[in-house]
Amino acid sequence: MINALLNYDFLQNAFFSAILASIACGIIGTIIMEKRLVMMSGGIAHTAFGGIGMGYFLGIEPIIGALFFSVAAAVGIANIQKKTHTNSDILIGISWSLGMALGILFISFTPGYPPDMTSYLFGDILVVSQMDLNITIALDLVVVSITLAFFDSLQAYLFDEEFATVIGIPTAVIEYMLYILIALTVVTLIRVVGIILIISLLTVPPSIAKQFSYHLKNVILLSIALGICFCLSGLWLSYAIHIPSGAAITVLSASTYITAYIIKERLKKRYMETDSNSRN
Repeated sequence: MINALLNYDFLQNAFFSAILASIACGIIGTIIMEKRLVMMSGGIAHTAFGGIGMGYFLGIEPIIGALFFSVAAAVGIANIQKKTHTNSDILIGISWSLGMALGILFISFTPGYPPDMTSYLFGDILVVSQMDLNITIALDLVVVSITLAFFDSLQAYLFDEEFATVIGIPTAVIEYMLYILIALTVVTLIRVVGIILIISLLTVPPSIAKQFSYHLKNVILLSIALGICFCLSGLWLSYAIHIPSGAAITVLSASTYITAYIIKERLKKRYMETDSNSRN
């Protein structure tokens, strides 16, 4: 595959896209795990489908439409939740179903043959275009820059929101910013694993990383490294045996999590037995 990687542009785009997507999901995935916003991410991801359909209907880049819908959904959910104190699960469910429905309607109204939406729903890293890669680079720069600039405030907000408010951190602004970052990351991941499988790449690497460290910075860095491993391994499998890349990445990441959990539990059990025997 190395020779093919050097010779084919589509593989080079896929390779760099996998790394860039892993950076975004390592950062935001760790944050949503700490703040328990996994379902929020899923809701925003499915809302993005409406933007993809709108992109085809208007004749613009579908990812740009997905970006518009995702950010609008994130800001809307945060705004309605704060003003009406409505349960976030209700808002997520509404945006989830509405986004998918609008996407279907836009596609049905699009003249000509309906486009193939498989790569957007389930991901196909091998079809990442240069424009997709450029958009991913721009979104990554935004996510990384904002996270680095507000890291201390973000860390305080994640672990103790009430304390963060008391010491003067604008938690409302941080919350809006976090929701927008989730939207940007979702758009970054659509081409890699698809709308339906996004949750796996956002949650599995941080879940594995937290089994080895509880320090936020370490978890983020380890999550990024794991995400890169999963994406590149899935890319290789997808190219080598002709299977969907999104599914390959998801199966690899989930299998690794299960394996890591089993190993940790066995080591823990062995340690407890050893400790019990030494006391006796």
